[in-house]
Amino acid sequence: MDIQTTKLELLKAILDNENSEFIQRVSDFVKKEKNDFWNELSLSEQKEIKKGIEDLDNGKRISYDSFLKKIS
Repeated sequence: MDIQTTKLELLKAILDNENSEFIQRVSDFVKKEKNDFWNELSLSEQKEIKKGIEDLDNGKRISYDSFLKKIS
């Protein structure tokens, strides 16, 4: 069975079901399965991003050309 058929069958099962507890459990499951990319980053990556945002907020920035020279 292909993925599209499975999706349609799941959708039909949800639409045909009137049990609010079941619907809530499915909803909770779907929300839980959505991954926020932030949670997939390592702590060091999260710290680097936070520091970068803090630096920008404090006016610490460099031009794109300067950045390119720095990494070349």
